[in-house]
Amino acid sequence: MERLDQHIESLIFTCEQPISLKEIKKCLDEVFEVKLKESQLLEAVERLKAQYAQEQYSLEIIEISGGYQFLTKGAFHGTVGTYLQQTTNRKLSKTAMETLAIIAYKQPVPKSELEKIRGVSCDYAIQKLLEKELVDIKGRSDAPGRPLLYGTSQRFMDYFGINSTKDLPKLKDFKQPDSEIGERAP
Repeated sequence: MERLDQHIESLIFTCEQPISLKEIKKCLDEVFEVKLKESQLLEAVERLKAQYAQEQYSLEIIEISGGYQFLTKGAFHGTVGTYLQQTTNRKLSKTAMETLAIIAYKQPVPKSELEKIRGVSCDYAIQKLLEKELVDIKGRSDAPGRPLLYGTSQRFMDYFGINSTKDLPKLKDFKQPDSEIGERAP
């Protein structure tokens, strides 16, 4: 396989979303007209990951969302963040973030449960999350009226840099700091 690493590197670079090993294999099997072993591909990916882990590169290959993707190294997040703030104004509102958090932890969840938890209508927030493709319709509930069920999308995983919902922070991760001023409310 001539320049296998570079072929894989070009696929990872070209894809907007993480590309799975299965997708890489399918493409390269056709290109090389031979069945490649997954172990060969994994070795090549590991060589690329090691190469980009070196200090001279600002990017790294990360396994995310069931595939591989180029991402900026942490040392450069500030620079990229500043640039993105200068060029985009598409932040999620507090309402949308709250709604997204409930969907992420309770999915699949009907709108009625979201509204019960939040105490207000979630129509607008859900619409914005659907437009930004952070939330998908996962089906219908068996409850009366068969309401739609909402869950997080693949784009949500990519946006927050997680492989699955199992990677979401647990409640214990939000522990109160040990050094608080004043007394807790009853």
